[in-house]
Amino acid sequence: MKRLLCIISVFICQLQTANSQPTYWQQQVNYQIDVSLNDQDNTLEGYIWMDYHNNSPDTLRFIWLHIWPNAYKNDRTAFTEQSLENGSTRFYFSNNEERGYINRLDFRVNGSTARTEDHPLHQDIIKLLLNQPLAPGTSAKIETPFHVKLPYNFSRGGHIGQAYQITQWYPKPAVYDSKGWHPIPYLDQGEFYSEFGNYKVQITVPQQYRVAATGILEESEERKILSQKTKTISEPAPRKKGFLQPTRNPQPATRNSQPPISKTLHFSQTNIHDFAWFADKEFEVAHDTLKLPSGRVIDAFAFYYPKNSDIWLNSLQYIKRAVITKSNWIGEYPYNVVTVVDDAVNGRGGMEYPTITLLSAATEKGLDLVINHEIGHNWFYGILASDERTHPWMDEGMNTYYDKRYEALWYGDNEFEQSRHLPRFIRNKFPTDPSHSLLQTIYRLKKDQPIETSSELFSSINYDLVAYTKTGEWMKLLEESIGKDLFDSCMKRYFNTSQNKHPYPEDFKKVVEQVSGRTLDNIFSLLNNKGNIRSKKIKKDFRLTAFFNFKDADKHNYISLFPALGYNTYDRLMVGALIHNYSIPTSKFQFLVAPLYSIGSKHMNGIGRMSYDLATRENGSKLLLSLSVESLSKDNFTDSLYKTHALRFSKFVPSLKYVFASKSPRSTISKWVQWKTYIIAEQELAFTRDTVRQIDIVAYPTNTRYINQLQFVILNNRVLYPYKGILQAEQGDGFIRTDFTGNYFFNYPRGGGMNLRLFAGKFFYIGAKTFYSQFKTDKYHLNMTGPKGYEDYTYSNYFIGRNEYEKYASQQIMIRDGGFKTRTDLLSAKVGKTDDWLAAINLTSDIPNRFNPLSLLPFRLPIKLFLDVGTYAEAWKRNAHTERFLYDGGLQLSLLKNVVNIYFPLVYSKIYRDYIKSTIPDRLFVKTISFSIDIQQVNLKMFFPKSPF
Repeated sequence: MKRLLCIISVFICQLQTANSQPTYWQQQVNYQIDVSLNDQDNTLEGYIWMDYHNNSPDTLRFIWLHIWPNAYKNDRTAFTEQSLENGSTRFYFSNNEERGYINRLDFRVNGSTARTEDHPLHQDIIKLLLNQPLAPGTSAKIETPFHVKLPYNFSRGGHIGQAYQITQWYPKPAVYDSKGWHPIPYLDQGEFYSEFGNYKVQITVPQQYRVAATGILEESEERKILSQKTKTISEPAPRKKGFLQPTRNPQPATRNSQPPISKTLHFSQTNIHDFAWFADKEFEVAHDTLKLPSGRVIDAFAFYYPKNSDIWLNSLQYIKRAVITKSNWIGEYPYNVVTVVDDAVNGRGGMEYPTITLLSAATEKGLDLVINHEIGHNWFYGILASDERTHPWMDEGMNTYYDKRYEALWYGDNEFEQSRHLPRFIRNKFPTDPSHSLLQTIYRLKKDQPIETSSELFSSINYDLVAYTKTGEWMKLLEESIGKDLFDSCMKRYFNTSQNKHPYPEDFKKVVEQVSGRTLDNIFSLLNNKGNIRSKKIKKDFRLTAFFNFKDADKHNYISLFPALGYNTYDRLMVGALIHNYSIPTSKFQFLVAPLYSIGSKHMNGIGRMSYDLATRENGSKLLLSLSVESLSKDNFTDSLYKTHALRFSKFVPSLKYVFASKSPRSTISKWVQWKTYIIAEQELAFTRDTVRQIDIVAYPTNTRYINQLQFVILNNRVLYPYKGILQAEQGDGFIRTDFTGNYFFNYPRGGGMNLRLFAGKFFYIGAKTFYSQFKTDKYHLNMTGPKGYEDYTYSNYFIGRNEYEKYASQQIMIRDGGFKTRTDLLSAKVGKTDDWLAAINLTSDIPNRFNPLSLLPFRLPIKLFLDVGTYAEAWKRNAHTERFLYDGGLQLSLLKNVVNIYFPLVYSKIYRDYIKSTIPDRLFVKTISFSIDIQQVNLKMFFPKSPF
């Protein structure tokens, strides 16, 4: 019995001990850093001391460290891979001089040398092995020298000339919390998660530089001068001589020159998790003080470039009201300084750090809004400091909600800022909130992702539209659900109880439910759902509009009218209207009709297309039914009475397309299979002889034919080495035609690249091969040269003169089949035309500047080189009249994003030389030129690569 009582007593004591332990803990890392800037070789020399406090219940035997400057070390980093996925090759093709790294690390822990191990995947993470285990409640002193080669500013930090943005620049321990270690590589999309601590940073720079940094500049001559720059908000920043005056165009140091005079600045700040600083000789500085609601007075600084002084005229006013509104809505700003710095790259937006932000804007209103946004990050990124890599919405989305409140407070429901330069009647057609309209579009396309998605898993468009915009709308929904006053009380409680504590989503939910007294599972469950967070559907009406309209498109189905023009040799100028219902967000049923009256042929022509989305599934697969129609003139004939008759064609093309689901939202691969049936009616010429009256009779009968077409397409729109493959089978009256066309683009490091095109095709007869069947199927045969208009048997390409055999219109080809540029149209049997098999390789290359003498021109002339090599069945027969392998090559002028290409053949096989000598008596060079117009290739992604369409 006594033994049982002892066991029970021990058990109760253990329970009491367990219950007495704190439910929350976090590590603390205090920093002292000495760093100096060398602006001749763009490097930092530094030494760092860290006091690492283990407040966890666990014994630590190692510490993961971020050495993020190594993200720029080479092209095998997570930053590189993500940049490529997001459509940029700028860093991938950078040279060694532009890249950066951190080295000369020599760690000591509590005075003893400590080893490190590389992370198995990431070069910008290392493991610091502790010589002695770090027990709970103890601390370790960690120190090391370090050297940083600053990269060109590809992302958030580095240098642009001698403008320095020093961010993520020192060794920093990863967070260790209740969920374990969080070692994360540096990414451009996706921000950071770091331990809180106190910072003392000593920065040495050449005398001429002005420095803006996290925290308080300690008493010094420089601080006195900065503080003296108090100014009236509406006045421009004064230019003062002396210590802070920038030196422009400094002379580079020579080998024997004296070292530059330098200065050392001391900054300090408590309770922060990062430290950034910015240095430039060009900065102007504006300073004022700000009284917070509690009566506490803080400093506000604006560092900006003289060239932007007009835009930055009221920057201090914008800083003040950003701090005041957030302090009133969320909780008082806890730091004693707030600083905003002008970015050396205009239009890049902004990036936040504790007490300081780097940003740019093109207008005063834009500057106000971006200052408000970036300063707002001090509350969510800086003070609350959630794991933003895993839960980006807890900073970006919450901040976006307050952006909307701020904009409504100061500007109301104004027009879209980026449309300000357009005529008013066009501006009125843009939505007030284009991000909301785009968000509704990706809902419709089912290409969105849940709010609760980690940063690196978002597609680039979803990172902007979901992590920011959708979360802001979710916060607005939460506000409406519990009421604005109660919502504000929840946010203030959340801020007061969670500041400096790395809250997680469950912590936020717990506070909101406690303060509101409501269970909000239904609201918070939306964080994990795709699609619209508001289920209410608005019944749309129909409205006519000119050109287009995106305004209130969630309330109206717009039918838009747009003036349209067309031209070809036979119809001449065509005038009409483009009638469509394309808008944002998109609808399941879309149509476009363009009736065109021909001034030349006096016919009513036109084109049209309609489609219906039969099924778009959550996994991204889609089934699309469409119909296209077209009616134009394809040729003309002038009879003996000099009357010209237009020969017309009409086509009717039903289609069914299935788009396969993507592997992931970040995938750049698209795959689809498509069935089309072309039903084509063509007017032809028929000559008969009236033997009684001895006259010729000309008739214009209409013949109808069909082609069934099945395609499988795979397309990878990645920015590095994109490719496309089309496997196609076509069947018509008496034949089957199969082919494969592949395109692969090889990027050049300094821009441009080489496109490799492969073609292989085989023609089959259904039934016997006879002279009649050969003649009947002639237009479907395989061509070595790019086909002419009459060989465009599906009428899918635009031709100025589809059936012309003289003058410039006759020189148009289409890049199909063999894709050669040298024409042999005047022969009875074109060179390389076959009803058997054909294969070709086409190379098109930009000319690197160092080899291109035209690069010296003051404008860019888009000249390329082309080379075509091919073979076909007849060349391999005994006694063949051509070489087995044909070739041509020359120069190519590419215009309008390669929509129009002009080809100048300069070298070619003997059979082409013989043809040219025998058929072109004069103006040889001009008449060998060919060109193509590929309007059918124009799509939205050509102009907006991140478009979801």
